[in-house]
Amino acid sequence: MKVMLLNPPSFDDFDGGAGSRYQATREVRSFWYPTWLAYPAGMLPDSRVLDAPASGMDVAKTLLAARDFDLFVLYTSTPSLMNDSAFALKLKEQNPEALVCFVGPHPSVLPEETLGAAPGVDFVVRGEFDYVVVEAAQGTPLRDIAGISYRDGDGKVVHNPDRPLIKDLDALPFVSEVYRRDLDYREYEIPWIQYPYVSIYTGRGCSSKCVYCLWPQTYSGNKYRTRSADNVIEEVKYIVKNFPEVKEIFFDDDNFAEDQTRAVEIALKMKPLGISWGCNSKVSVKYETLKAMREGGMRVIMVGYETGDQDILNNVRKGTTIEQARAFTKNCKDLGILVHGAFVLGLPGETRETIDRSIRFACEMDPETIQVSLASPYPGTKFYDLCVDKGYIKPESMVNSSGYQSFVIDYPEISRTEIFMAVEKFYKKFYYRPKYVAKVLLKALMDSSERKRIYREAKEFYGFIAKRREAVKAVTGR
Repeated sequence: MKVMLLNPPSFDDFDGGAGSRYQATREVRSFWYPTWLAYPAGMLPDSRVLDAPASGMDVAKTLLAARDFDLFVLYTSTPSLMNDSAFALKLKEQNPEALVCFVGPHPSVLPEETLGAAPGVDFVVRGEFDYVVVEAAQGTPLRDIAGISYRDGDGKVVHNPDRPLIKDLDALPFVSEVYRRDLDYREYEIPWIQYPYVSIYTGRGCSSKCVYCLWPQTYSGNKYRTRSADNVIEEVKYIVKNFPEVKEIFFDDDNFAEDQTRAVEIALKMKPLGISWGCNSKVSVKYETLKAMREGGMRVIMVGYETGDQDILNNVRKGTTIEQARAFTKNCKDLGILVHGAFVLGLPGETRETIDRSIRFACEMDPETIQVSLASPYPGTKFYDLCVDKGYIKPESMVNSSGYQSFVIDYPEISRTEIFMAVEKFYKKFYYRPKYVAKVLLKALMDSSERKRIYREAKEFYGFIAKRREAVKAVTGR
């Protein structure tokens, strides 16, 4: 079969695709590469990866591009499920003989419910789908493909045996080769990563037990499976050679430095290549590891602070402490590593006081940039189970009518609206500090390209704030 691997059309700038860590429209334009979709595409020469949101393609244009394909693999998520289901029906209407498949965390944990909500979908994959897609494309009968759930001839849902997680990640293709074949690297941009950039995975899964984190609990597993350092470096060499305009590579593993010995090995091998890079990390990385990574060319590190309250860190089983965060941040600053700090509002134990504590903590840490998200109880996570048990979840979409993140948890201690509005408060308290404003103005004065970027992002940010206020007004009338 001729296969299209598709991140379906959605809201404007909706970064809900297969490489995304944030299934919503961001404050400013942000797109991760559809990395998961690129793996099976690399094993199917006649396939195509189409990332409709990043390319700005609407339903009509995407359907036109999909005319000549026989198997469609759509990455879906809890917030985008109904939108993606509607698009799957349109694919079926256009080509009734085609097979349509849903992949991603949501169908992995709720396969029967997903099929029930998506009448245009023939089967879903539970877990990693790399080899499943290859087998389906080769014509293997659905009844013989492990790891899928499908409708039989009578419309009954059949669950085939589970498929084990992939052990040999070195055997998988380089996703960067698929990026070069199918995508336009200029469409992918993350504000705190040097543009243009390329992101890849050097491993899958994470051994941390954070109750809110979607991927390890539902999809990639609570064990960090890794590619060999040499395999990673070979892909980096390919990127350097074939994407000469790219300024930075980002290792988008959940926790790249979980194996600190391996992180140092990769850093040492990166050094001769002369390319700037970054990664995701926890605050538990040792100074010596950070030093080796910095010497190997690492410029920026994205770290999940989550909160400035130790009780909340304990509640969500983060496995780190506030003091570790302080030491980590100081080490990064001493080494000249820029930090992008991630915070989450609305985790178990959140109150007005803990929100203020997190804001003060963020200002104390003073990372280069921050992102502030709302806690989302995704099915399949322990956080979801807790919220269901307590009756905290409201039957609303995780995104509003503009694609921005909604807050669907109603704690007795603090209102949903107050937590929702605290995102704006958090950003303003952090970014409107005189010290930070002065730093931004200096950048703008010294570099015309920075000046243009800052202006564009500021305009997008104020649009984001305005749309969030409209969402609150629609609900509260205020």
